[in-house]
Amino acid sequence: MGGRSNHWIKQLSRLPNGLCQSLTWDQGNEMFHYERLEKQTGVKIYFADAQSPRQRGTNGLLRQYFPNTTDLRTVNPDQVDTVAAELNNPPRRCLEDRTPNQLMEQWLKRQTIRNHH
Repeated sequence: MGGRSNHWIKQLSRLPNGLCQSLTWDQGNEMFHYERLEKQTGVKIYFADAQSPRQRGTNGLLRQYFPNTTDLRTVNPDQVDTVAAELNNPPRRCLEDRTPNQLMEQWLKRQTIRNHH
């Protein structure tokens, strides 16, 4: 279990400060060490109510690529990068027809400008 926590800590630490402020997680036991993750990353962890898929955000999208039966220990980083590209490149109506990647680039530019002033 510590290995998964270490993985999450490593991945969240790669993000620019302030980008990820919270995560909503299923009720499963995979986040048994959530308090450690919160303490080391500053990211607040929330747990979705049972039978409330809308509270879990992109979980439904990810399940198209990695069904519940998928052993995530067998998924390699290249597969994750491919899925991330497929999910983050199409425009979304809820983002006013912009892509998540476009919004990320804008956010990073604003942060760079702020940090240089």
